[in-house]
Amino acid sequence: MSKSKVFSETTASRYSLALFELAQETKCLEEVETQCNFFINLIKECTDFHSLIKDPTNKKEDLVNVINSLSDRYKINRLLTKFINYLIFKRRFFYIESILKDFIETCSKKRGEIKAELSSAKDLNVEEINSIKDELNNNFKSKIKLEFKHDPNLIGGLKLKVGSVMFDASIENKLKKIENNMSEV
Repeated sequence: MSKSKVFSETTASRYSLALFELAQETKCLEEVETQCNFFINLIKECTDFHSLIKDPTNKKEDLVNVINSLSDRYKINRLLTKFINYLIFKRRFFYIESILKDFIETCSKKRGEIKAELSSAKDLNVEEINSIKDELNNNFKSKIKLEFKHDPNLIGGLKLKVGSVMFDASIENKLKKIENNMSEV
């Protein structure tokens, strides 16, 4: 692993933990978490904003003006605005996406949630996703934070990753059928 890669992961973790502690101390954790999701989505969906972050030639003052303008327009929490401005002045704005994602993950862990990723060959509706989530909550005896993705490249079935454990429902169902057929013989 390169030094810069390690540095960015370490930096993101430290800054996100600082934001978490400040938000918790000022009792605005939920609001800051919601607004961090807003910024993450803005980075994903707005190529201009993404380019603004990744362009090292931008002046600090210009970046601060953009952030302050966004904060005023969307009523962003003052703590988060100051935090992002601090990142700009420390030349860490480049890492904002990983810092905010790490912050959201920290919030989730502190609530005792387990992260799960569900991929399906079929596009599932909200009812089906909630049913799977409820089943996982019962099986794991913990609150599950489920991210769903429709994956048309899957031939069939479901692919589920809970924490670091991967389940493939289509393979497991085939194994059960083979076991049942063998017990009949």
